[in-house]
This record gives sequence, C-alpha cells and structure tokens, in this order.
Amino acid sequence: MDPKTAPRTNPALAAALTLAASGFAAGTTLLAKALGTDTLGPALHPLQISHGRFLFAFLGFATVAMIVRPAISRPNWGLHVGRSTLGWGGVTLMFAAAAFIPLSDATAISFLNPVVGMLLAIPFLGERIGPWRWGSAALAFTGAMVLTRPGSGALEFGAVLALGAALAMGGELIFIKKLTGRERPFQILLINNGIGLTIASAAALFVWHAPTPLQWAALAGIGLLMASAQTCFINAMRLADASFVSPFFYTTLAFAALYDAVVFSVLPDAISWVGAAIIMTAAAILVWREARQTR
Repeated sequence: MDPKTAPRTNPALAAALTLAASGFAAGTTLLAKALGTDTLGPALHPLQISHGRFLFAFLGFATVAMIVRPAISRPNWGLHVGRSTLGWGGVTLMFAAAAFIPLSDATAISFLNPVVGMLLAIPFLGERIGPWRWGSAALAFTGAMVLTRPGSGALEFGAVLALGAALAMGGELIFIKKLTGRERPFQILLINNGIGLTIASAAALFVWHAPTPLQWAALAGIGLLMASAQTCFINAMRLADASFVSPFFYTTLAFAALYDAVVFSVLPDAISWVGAAIIMTAAAILVWREARQTR
C-alpha cells in the first residue's frame, strides 16, 4: 500500500462517522419513498430517482474537486466500473423497494449485503469461510425469508427488490475493499459517482418526466445525503477495522424505523421485528467472530 494512502487508526472518530453515515443513508430511503409514492407529486420511477441521487452527489463532489483540485493518481478503471455498476443497481432496487415496504424492512434486508460480500470473498479474494460464518449466513438469509412474507402480494414483491439490492451491494463491497487499499477516498467517490451518473442518465432517459419543484428538492437531498454517507463511511473504514465499524452501521435500521414512523406513521409489525432480529443476530455473531479471529 502507498504510505501516503495508509490510514491512521482512530476508533472513536470511525464510530462517530459511521453513526452519521447511518443517519444519512436512512434519510435517502425516506426521500426515495416520498418520491416513489404520490407524497410530493406524481410518483417518479426508481430509475429517475437513482439518477437524481447520482446527479446531485456528483455535482457535490465535482464542486469540491474544483476547489481543492485533488491529484488523481492512476485509477483502476476496471474496479471503478464494476463497483459503480453494482452500486447503481443496488441503489435503484433499494429505492424501488422503499415504495412498497416499510423502511425498516427494506433496511433490514439490505443488511444481508455483508453476508453476500463474505460469500463472494471466497472466489474473488481467496478467503476461507468456517462453520461460524456459514451459520451466520444461513441465519441471515432465514431472517430475510421471514421479511418476504410469502403470499402477501406487494409486500413480498418489495422484499424481493430489497433482496436484489442486498445482493448487488454485497458484490459492490468486494470492489470497495480492493479500491480502498489502492486509492484515496475522495478519488474513489468522485470517479464512482461520475460513472454512476453516466449509467443512471442512460437508464433514466426511458422513464423521464419533469419532477415538481418539491421533487427536485428531494432528489437534491438524496444526492447530498448519499454523498455525505459515502464520505463518512469510506473514511470510517480507513480509520478502524471493518469488524469494529460494522455494528455501528446497523443503527441505520433504527433511523429508518424512526423516520418512517414520524413521516409516514408506519410502525414495524411483529414480523418486521422478528425478521430484523434474526438478521441482526446473524450480523452480531459474524462481527463477534471476526473480532475474535482478529485478536
């Protein structure tokens, strides 16, 4: 690793950054739900919502780049394109899911992405998985199946969308892990949001219709919140071990449930609590095991 890009350990700051990232990330799904329903005007297509997310996030990073003029050092374009494609797919599916199911359900299912990343690390990173990891993976997928509510129509469809988002974001983790050891955080964010905007713009052309002023404001909010979440999370990952950072990011579930209750008066039901508890237990076992292995 380049000494200039080597991170310095700061667990307290990493925890604070991850909590902030959690609040910002939950805020993006809240706004996506408002845009995907008729809350702010005629519902927008998920492809158009994800376009707004990448548009305003890129504008934010590009503005900063024009001010600080960071050096761009030999980006690995293959890794960037792979990460951006999966990131766009995950975000689009997550935004679509938010229009059908409670934010707490969509968020809980999205927590499968570390498990997916763990499984993909076998062929792509050469990692080995022991019985504890396999058991955690099985338990997490059991929780996801509970949240799909088989036979419940639209809720089932929304949960499947969220599951697809988790799969895409799990694959994205492999690319992020490779990139963070090679390039600076700002370079990663700037390039990935630029590529993501290109993909999202091409996709949105097929479903575009003019947003209302309130919808434009919400789209801008999604982009800026996502940019803030990405900045906080990538820097947190550089300041502490993933096994330390991960538990703090699970507070996204609490933020999502709170936002949904306050704005849409939607409270998690018994199935939501059970499914989320199973997934969170699996994640906690995985983090605990990884921390013991590291020690």
